[in-house]
Amino acid sequence: MPELDLNLLRVFDALLQDGSVTAASERLNLSIPATSRALGRLRRAMNDPILVRAGRGMAPTPFALRTAPRVRSLLDEAAALISADREGGIADMKRTFTIRINDGLAATLAAAAVEATAAVAPGVILRFVNEGNESIEALRDGSVDLDIGPSEVVAPDIRTALLYRERMVGIVRADSPLGSHRRPTLAQLCRHPHVSASRRGRARGPLDDALEAVGLQRHIAAVVPTIAVAALLVSSSPYVGLVPQRLAEQYGRTLGIRWFPIPADLPEIEVRLLWHARLDADPAQRWLRETIIAALEPPD
Repeated sequence: MPELDLNLLRVFDALLQDGSVTAASERLNLSIPATSRALGRLRRAMNDPILVRAGRGMAPTPFALRTAPRVRSLLDEAAALISADREGGIADMKRTFTIRINDGLAATLAAAAVEATAAVAPGVILRFVNEGNESIEALRDGSVDLDIGPSEVVAPDIRTALLYRERMVGIVRADSPLGSHRRPTLAQLCRHPHVSASRRGRARGPLDDALEAVGLQRHIAAVVPTIAVAALLVSSSPYVGLVPQRLAEQYGRTLGIRWFPIPADLPEIEVRLLWHARLDADPAQRWLRETIIAALEPPD
């Protein structure tokens, strides 16, 4: 069986990213025939076509899609070993990190994280992907480098660090009658229709439990999949919404909305950073974690 070396794995990674022998050859600064020969060696070594014709282009096989995250992880670890002792390694680094985060957090955290990393390592790309499946397998197989969000994951191979604590606040359009109240009561909140943000389509949440405890009930007029959509909907409707306080503070004036505390004992949200234990000693990943933690520290 042909052996797999790092150069072949780099070809595999480029082919999966570009879906084209020509584009992969340009990325790797190889000739097209050399890249085609490398693809042939990969096919023999892996006993899989890797890429197959699909219309005018090429599509990866299921095996290639499953294998790609592990190959990317191996290449990142190899790059970390090579650059670990080089002076200026971070400043000169060319690397893409994939960060899984929901839209409500990304709206407030992405800019701070990108600005902080670009100031030190302009060659670094932060690739934010939305939540779809919160499985920790994505951290284990390397398809996700970091996970940011509320999490209660407990696993021996997953590391976690607290970024900050967050609370949900109410929002309304600036000209809403509720907008004139600094602290609306629960009864006042129930006189207006609400929009609920839930990726799973759930209308009920902790606020409903608090209302039920005092004999009140709100009317949910709409359920939308993301917090960002809820904020946009509130900005152009008479609805009441719930969003993280950071988002309300940062975008309230821009969207023409007002925010206020909810007079109920709603659970506090812990926003955490998660990564896999194998990346503890990776200098580049450690630097990224420390940079993000420092950038997102709440002001004194």
